[in-house]
Amino acid sequence: MIYALRLTKFLHSINLSSSSILLLNRKWVSTNSIQNPSRRVVNRLQDHLQVFFESRKNGIYPTSEFALVSVIKSCTSHLTKTSGGEEIHCFVIKSGYDSNIYVQNSLINYYVKRGYIDEARLMFDSCLKLDTASWNIMVAGYVKLSRLEDAWYLFEVMPERDCVSFTTMIMGLAKNNKWVESLEIFREMKVVGVNPNEVTLGSLISACSRLGGSRNGDMLHTVAIKAGLEAFILVSTNLINMYCNSSRLADAKILFDEMPEKNEVTWNVMLNGYAKMGLVDLAKNLFDRIPVRDLVSWSTMIDGYVRVDRLDEALGIYRKMVSDGVTPNEVTIVDLVSACGRLMAIDEGRQLHCMTIRTGLECFVFLQATLVHFYASCAKMDLACLQFEVGCKDNISSWNALIAGFVRNKMVDSARQVFNAMPERDVISWSSMIAGYAQIGQSGRWLHGYIHNKSIPLNDNLSAGLVDMYAKLGSISGALEVFQQVQDRTTTISPWNAIIYGLAMHGHVDMSLRLFSDLQRTNIKPNSITFIGVLSACCHAGLLDQGQQYFDCMRRVYKIEPNIKHFGCMVDLLGRSGRLAEAEELMMGMPMKADIVIWGTLLAASRTHGNLEIGERAAKNLAQLEPAHGAGRVLLSNLYADVGRWDDVFVTRRLMQSQGLKKSPGSSGVM
Repeated sequence: MIYALRLTKFLHSINLSSSSILLLNRKWVSTNSIQNPSRRVVNRLQDHLQVFFESRKNGIYPTSEFALVSVIKSCTSHLTKTSGGEEIHCFVIKSGYDSNIYVQNSLINYYVKRGYIDEARLMFDSCLKLDTASWNIMVAGYVKLSRLEDAWYLFEVMPERDCVSFTTMIMGLAKNNKWVESLEIFREMKVVGVNPNEVTLGSLISACSRLGGSRNGDMLHTVAIKAGLEAFILVSTNLINMYCNSSRLADAKILFDEMPEKNEVTWNVMLNGYAKMGLVDLAKNLFDRIPVRDLVSWSTMIDGYVRVDRLDEALGIYRKMVSDGVTPNEVTIVDLVSACGRLMAIDEGRQLHCMTIRTGLECFVFLQATLVHFYASCAKMDLACLQFEVGCKDNISSWNALIAGFVRNKMVDSARQVFNAMPERDVISWSSMIAGYAQIGQSGRWLHGYIHNKSIPLNDNLSAGLVDMYAKLGSISGALEVFQQVQDRTTTISPWNAIIYGLAMHGHVDMSLRLFSDLQRTNIKPNSITFIGVLSACCHAGLLDQGQQYFDCMRRVYKIEPNIKHFGCMVDLLGRSGRLAEAEELMMGMPMKADIVIWGTLLAASRTHGNLEIGERAAKNLAQLEPAHGAGRVLLSNLYADVGRWDDVFVTRRLMQSQGLKKSPGSSGVM
């Protein structure tokens, strides 16, 4: 025993030569302290192997299966080309330990971890005695390699299944996007009376999050509470993520606030929930409270500001991130460059481009396509073409970005030239060309005909693009014809959104709302864009009561938190109905700040209904948000004129002249 204690002490000081000397002077039984992890020996796995092979040279061998199991475990954890496992396997056979269940399982696990799944199966099949662990190891090996049929077969024929067995299959199915099947396994698990653990529930909750189903998620939350598993960070964090993905931020926040302990992932999941919904002020409050911010935290906050086009704040977070020593990745830069393109912030975008060159991020293919898109969005097609030439022309994303750029700048002939020169085309290529012809008011029927003649399948994105094209050209019959062709086989919401919004914009309110009712009878779940179309239809027809019902339905039934566009529709509806006080109250209660569109809507409604008090407040806020333009001042002066306050009209007009303000020219087009 004294030699084992001395060996342990030596290993703590990583003095392998001394340890080996001790081993050579005593029987292997003394070295079980090194192999047995329960003796609190330092986990020097490579040292274990060296001691084993050094000892064998001197005729000293393990005298217990526990020592062998520990050596095999060392080989499993030390996966190099020459980890020694096969040699140890030979020793196991020669020494007669191959019938020991613990040694067998360790060797099966060794081959599984090395990726030798067929060799592991041969050994598994040759074993005279197997236990549940043996079966679980093989199932886990097949799952890891996505060989689900083999895993499923073993799972079905297992003589006895425990929590690990069910959890392994659930995780494997979830990993391979078979979310429904993973839930079916869980139901079977409950039927046979096997209790889940935190890993089981964590995987299942992730599956529900991907499926977007609240009912199953609520059921799993109940299971977690009854089983006492809600306290596990993994379970609670996944539940928060599920609620956020289902637009149930209120439920997510309650759970988040109740958690006694949170990790970085928990904070980031809640932050992402706010950011994705456009609730950036709430996101910023949470961001400021995060104890330790990582790259994900910073990138999520930047993305949140980008989503609502608050570029200055996004860039401010980016600068603070860099000053704190956090290096941005290509995803963060793509977000910022994309925002610069949308807001035509050419100077900021070029600075970011220079930064990507300095840091070597420009080599990322998707970033190259984003830079092409950025310059095109800023109407710098010469720079967009230059970036395309120096970038990766083998990448279809860059081709698509250039086509979309020409389309955006109404250079459809140039877009068509690039389109014709493409080595290959995808759905985005076709959709961009379709959008181009719709944008300039020219028919893209030849494209539709080409797609039909070439038997190019109409997937949901392409059919949505065609519906949108016909709707924007005013051809409702064409839009309906395309939609009816794909209605029964569509699996996503995109075509439904295109037709509902297109009908609403052309005043076909009854048909738009009827199609929404048809959608509710399908298995396709409406999203926030769907309700923008529905509420827009109500706005066009002045259907206040119905609009309020749909607004409540969106929150109560579909658990979708309204964004600024939904609130904008409701303010418009209330304003058209003369209920200006309610409209202003709704604005004040929004979780985000009102933008110029909403304040402009309230001001226009105030003029229509002669409400000077609310109109003045709206004009003041509009002037603060948009000081360089005079549209709000013009509306205010017209409101003063309507109520006969000519002195105020004169003062407002003089103020506009002294500040050089002019009303922004209006524009119209077929929507």
